[in-house]
Amino acid sequence: MAFGAGLTSSKSYLYFSTLHFLAFAFGLTVCGLYGVELDRARKASKYADSKWVFAVVIGGLSCLSSILFCIPFILRFAFKWVWDFILFILWVAVFGVFADMYLHENPEGNSDIRRMKHAVWVDLINMLLWLVIALSALAYWFKHRETRSRFTSRAIV
Repeated sequence: MAFGAGLTSSKSYLYFSTLHFLAFAFGLTVCGLYGVELDRARKASKYADSKWVFAVVIGGLSCLSSILFCIPFILRFAFKWVWDFILFILWVAVFGVFADMYLHENPEGNSDIRRMKHAVWVDLINMLLWLVIALSALAYWFKHRETRSRFTSRAIV
C-alpha cells in the first residue's frame, strides 16, 4: 500500500489507526475473558483446553498486528489486507467454536456462563472489525496501487 502525500493519506492513516486501536482493545478484552479460564485451569493443575488457548492466541495476534499496523511504514505493504483476511477467518473460527458452546446455554445465575456468553459477542465484534479492516485495506490498495511520486513519477510501493 502506498501513501500519497497530502490530506488523503492523513485521513486514511487516522481511519486505519482508529480501526486498529479498536481491534487492539477488543483483542485485549478477549485475552482477559478467556485468560480467566486458563488461569483457573492452571490453579487447579488441569490441562489448558485448546479452545481457550486458541482464543487467547488469536486475541494476542490481533493485538500485536494492531500495534504493528499503527506504524505508517508497515501499512505500506501491498498485501497487508491478506493478513487482515487471515485474522478475520481466525476470528470466524473462534466465534463459531464458542457460539456453538455458549449461545444456547441458559446461565441460570452462573456468572461463568454469563461471562462466556459476553465473550462470544466480543468474538463477533472482533470478527466483524477485522472484516471491515480487511475490506478497507483491500479497497485502499486497489485505489492506490498505481500511485506515482509527484517528483520522480516512480511508483510508490
